[in-house]
Amino acid sequence: MAERKPPDPVSAPETQAFWDAAAQGRFLVKACQACGKVHWYPRTMCPFCASLDTVWREGSGLGTIYTFSIMRRAGDPFVMAYVRLDEGPLMMTNIVDGDPSQLRIGDPVRLVWRTSDNGFAIPFFRPIGPSDPEQ
Repeated sequence: MAERKPPDPVSAPETQAFWDAAAQGRFLVKACQACGKVHWYPRTMCPFCASLDTVWREGSGLGTIYTFSIMRRAGDPFVMAYVRLDEGPLMMTNIVDGDPSQLRIGDPVRLVWRTSDNGFAIPFFRPIGPSDPEQ
């Protein structure tokens, strides 16, 4: 499959720290100090307990495929997926660098950064194989 260029993100004040860290190759997630849960999509208010006591934490960049779909009707087919981050929440993303026909729900994946047309770092995931050098 050809690799498509991701669109530029739409930044907001509450997600700017995420995009600033992404530009440095760092993956951040939001965590609630009140209930201890990590959440995605990053937002100021905890979606679990409504606390405003949330902080940014370094994410592992690891997860597993929760579900996925191969988008074949697009100009260049691509894989849309929900990945369950090792920190707990689900993240909608793309799966890259692998044969889509070999993907399975539950497969381990690792974060990779792709660059948009205007140079923004966008988080995608790639399958982790048995011979993965970073495993």
